Amino acid sequence: MTATVVAHRPRALIDVNVVLDVLQRREPHFYDSACVMGAAETGRCRGLVAAHSVTTLFYLLARHDSPGAARVHLTSLLQYLDVAPVDGGVVQRSLALPYADLEDAVQMMAAASSGADFVVTRNTGDFAAGPLPAVNPAEFMALLDWPLED
Repeated sequence: MTATVVAHRPRALIDVNVVLDVLQRREPHFYDSACVMGAAETGRCRGLVAAHSVTTLFYLLARHDSPGAARVHLTSLLQYLDVAPVDGGVVQRSLALPYADLEDAVQMMAAASSGADFVVTRNTGDFAAGPLPAVNPAEFMALLDWPLED
């Protein structure tokens, strides 16, 4: 990816793996992912999460902790992450993408349909054939010109 700095406040759909890195403090990814979530929380970027990801996150968080804790986490996240709708049109466009994983295709098309500039994910290769650039958390922070500290 070329080192281009984004001059406006970008819109980024944040993949489930990045959210889980933060909520479950998964190393070695926690810091970079937390920077992305912090950028969304402080308004440095406009963060989005796909509607179907909310249910996936609930399931995984409830299994890891409890349904009550999952609700608390999601309620907090939705204070600063907008929900990118997933409807029949998004699903139809997702099926047309040459992705091995339909869930990734739905993420990409939810992002594109919501006017996102990027998909932020740790699995950038899975999103290569989509209409938007997929960047990892460190790349996204560099695009924001918000240097990560060592």
